[in-house]
Amino acid sequence: MEKEENQSSHSEDNTETIENKNSDNASQNKDLEHEDNVKELEDKLARAYAEIENQRRRFEKEKDEAFDYGGFSLARETLSLVDNLERSKFALENDEKLKNSETLKKTVDHLNIIIRDMLSILKKNNIEEIISIDKKLDPNLHQAMMEVEDDYKEPGTIVQEIQKGFMMKERLLRPSLVAVSKKPSKKDENLKQNQKSEENQSKSNEN
Repeated sequence: MEKEENQSSHSEDNTETIENKNSDNASQNKDLEHEDNVKELEDKLARAYAEIENQRRRFEKEKDEAFDYGGFSLARETLSLVDNLERSKFALENDEKLKNSETLKKTVDHLNIIIRDMLSILKKNNIEEIISIDKKLDPNLHQAMMEVEDDYKEPGTIVQEIQKGFMMKERLLRPSLVAVSKKPSKKDENLKQNQKSEENQSKSNEN
């Protein structure tokens, strides 16, 4: 009888132990599940914060660019006025009827004053002319429109400015349209040498 009671008591203890283990396992599983949920939430929060931070930086950059370059289109359009004044001056200076006249001199002087004033206003607004003549061609600043043979300049040197280029702060407003030097072709060199030889012979015959 005592054996049966002991067995029964032992069986109950085993059952309690198994239940306790199951309870502990369930509790551990819940804890692990809770930790996973917390990690997942932390990960989502970190990604959301990173996205908000990126948006904030983009907004700051756009705001700064709007402040610095808000007048970019207007500035580019304004350059057309400078071009037209330059063209008008060139046309007047090459008008045979007006050459050497007092009227031409006064008109050109006035145009020069207006052009200088406009360039000064542009400079005050961080728009500056690109210096090109005698500089090496830079594709970031210049656009080569033609090549000019030159014995004395290194090839790729800017020898003529067709249209002024401008920078707005660190941004290119428009490139300079330029002509660059190139070495004379062998045919041209031979022609020049022949011409020199003929000139020398002509001089020696005269002597």
